[in-house]
Amino acid sequence: MSADDHPVLFERTLRPNPPMNIGALVFVAAGIATINLGFGLYFILRGAWPVTPFVGFDVILLAWAFHASFHAARCYERICLTPTMLRVEHHPVRGRPIRFEFNPYWVRVDFREAPGRGRSLALASHGRFVQIGAFLAPAQKLSVAQGLTAALARSRQTHFD
Repeated sequence: MSADDHPVLFERTLRPNPPMNIGALVFVAAGIATINLGFGLYFILRGAWPVTPFVGFDVILLAWAFHASFHAARCYERICLTPTMLRVEHHPVRGRPIRFEFNPYWVRVDFREAPGRGRSLALASHGRFVQIGAFLAPAQKLSVAQGLTAALARSRQTHFD
């Protein structure tokens, strides 16, 4: 039961696929840094020392990309459906969570092919659209859409039983 004494018909926490663990990221970055150090020494010995900073710059960019990927994977979305309310909470990496609440009787799951961007998954009700699971793979979006559609159908049946 939920806090407002209604049964939870659907509850799911959506998370992006995590990057490698921190040890593997450090290992890959250190390996590439070692290889680039060898290239840098080669260029210095050949008299092409101006190339060396660029060889080091790509390691810095790779480390920054690993860092950004690792922190971006901490965001998540929580979806909770009861017979009286559908709540979606977006928890970004930084900032406060954003909460959307819908009447489950009127909400519609909108799963469609977006030109050039793959599939999109959104909830629509009374002119409001909330995109969910933007970071999910297409198969995961389909699974969430099917599960949520079935749960919404069950919640609508409880109104008439």
